[in-house]
Amino acid sequence: MTEHTSQIWRINARTRELKREPVPASWQRLGGRGLIARILLDEVDATTAPLGAGNKLIFAPGLLVGHMLSSTDRISIGGKSPLTGGVKEANAGGRTGLHMATMGIHALIIEDQPADDSLWVLHLSLNGAKWEKADDLTGLGVYASAEKLLARYGDKVAIALIGPGGEMRMKSAGIQNLDKDKIPSRIAARGGLGAVMGSKRIKAIVFDNAGGQKPPIVSPEAFKSAQKDYTKALMDHPQTKTYHDYGTAAMTQLTQRFAAIPVRNFSRGTFDDVEKIGGEALREFTLTRGKPSDPSHACMAGCTIKCSNVFGGEDGKVIVSPLEYETIGLMGSNLDINSLDSIGRLNWQVNDLGLDSIEVGAALGVAAEAGLMKWGSEGDALRLINEIRNGTELGRILGDGAVATGKKYNIERVPAVKGQAMSAYEPRSIKGTGVTYATTPQGADHTCGLTIRAQINHLDPNVQIEVSRNAQFNMAGYDTLGACIFAGFGYAATPDGVVKRLLAARYGWDDLPDNILQELGKQTIKMEREFNRRAGFTAKDDRLPAWMTKEPLPETNHVFDVSEDALDHIFDGIE
Repeated sequence: MTEHTSQIWRINARTRELKREPVPASWQRLGGRGLIARILLDEVDATTAPLGAGNKLIFAPGLLVGHMLSSTDRISIGGKSPLTGGVKEANAGGRTGLHMATMGIHALIIEDQPADDSLWVLHLSLNGAKWEKADDLTGLGVYASAEKLLARYGDKVAIALIGPGGEMRMKSAGIQNLDKDKIPSRIAARGGLGAVMGSKRIKAIVFDNAGGQKPPIVSPEAFKSAQKDYTKALMDHPQTKTYHDYGTAAMTQLTQRFAAIPVRNFSRGTFDDVEKIGGEALREFTLTRGKPSDPSHACMAGCTIKCSNVFGGEDGKVIVSPLEYETIGLMGSNLDINSLDSIGRLNWQVNDLGLDSIEVGAALGVAAEAGLMKWGSEGDALRLINEIRNGTELGRILGDGAVATGKKYNIERVPAVKGQAMSAYEPRSIKGTGVTYATTPQGADHTCGLTIRAQINHLDPNVQIEVSRNAQFNMAGYDTLGACIFAGFGYAATPDGVVKRLLAARYGWDDLPDNILQELGKQTIKMEREFNRRAGFTAKDDRLPAWMTKEPLPETNHVFDVSEDALDHIFDGIE
């Protein structure tokens, strides 16, 4: 059994002190999402105000981060969500996880908040913590901010930063991370964690890993063997080529086939102009427009899938990188916008503000229903995004997300659970994902257990619970390892327990069960549900919006009809 060499780095945002502590025994076998849940349970009063001094902002690399395993160097960021009022973990690719692991940081915990409103840059290195005033970055978008920070600190660092949305503590604000090309494009988007960082008055955290080294491996040969098997399984899986060629935009045509793409604020499930905004169109644009457009781009070093993209215009300038399916769904078809260029321009603006394009897209859909913008109008959508940038009363409502917008304008059709907007999968068509939206402790989130690839009848309410539950356990497990959702193709395709082999070889843990991935997932969800219970959540919060149980989707004539009793018992046996 190896000694645990990494440490907990604890920063007090009021006194600006750094303490480095040994990793408590109960935290040592957790990383990423699971570790965030454990720390929240151990250290945060679940009834605390999310934007108050009692909340903590936690950065936690997954258990397998630091070794450039393909698609397995993600960073998890967490705290109590300003959007849901419950547990929150959001993860991202890019450099941050890898840098933290090589610096020996098992978790970074940011506590308390300053008395004044000054904005700061926190610079972390093996020498400790430095604080520098961020006056020149105040109000600046993430793209310009990242350029200035790289000029100041050199281009070898990792940076996690917020935009104006986070500074204004908007509930849809995320935290952006540099990708391998130094672009702040990898956002831990969901749940308002950028607002938590803004409440700590931190504009950016710079991770300088000079002098750092890869985390130690107890059995290098065994690790190398398991890594080889995993990489081969990943590369041999047919979905890997699909995502390499088309990225997440490949989902556009798939959701259309199931009548599950959001259209006009989730009032329909098919989009007449789907071929104009799908994966094939995106690939054709990126190929024919030439460099810097790139249909197959890696967001982190060592990734073999390369599911990201660089989307450029006809003028040879980058519009946005990446353009993902979720944004195409929520800021495209959901707003009746049928141009990838338009969607890309809106995406860039939302990224620059440091906001979640899912939450903002859903809020704009609700706003369109309220008559605040015309369906299909890029100009109107841009006008509303400018309201957000300017921090007007309307802008702050939109920046707080779909539920806040619905409440203000008295709109019933708000596609959200626990205060968080649904991603781009219609739950009346893909009912297993509806179960996930309803029951995950995280609020409506497809990355907590997407079921669209399950070989079932997606409209049958009686076969969805088990499919969603298994998907939720697996995804919570992957989020605890630091693995991308697409890494699951490789991990799942290796029948001899490659996750167990990797963890055993990395840490010397020789007592792991064969189903360690599911066990990590169960443990994580159990802790998350307990935090939410302490925060005041009940079974009534594990529901889709009532209108989705009454209003049939036109294409299928189906409502969401998985029984409340089934939803209430999905996690029986783990608690």
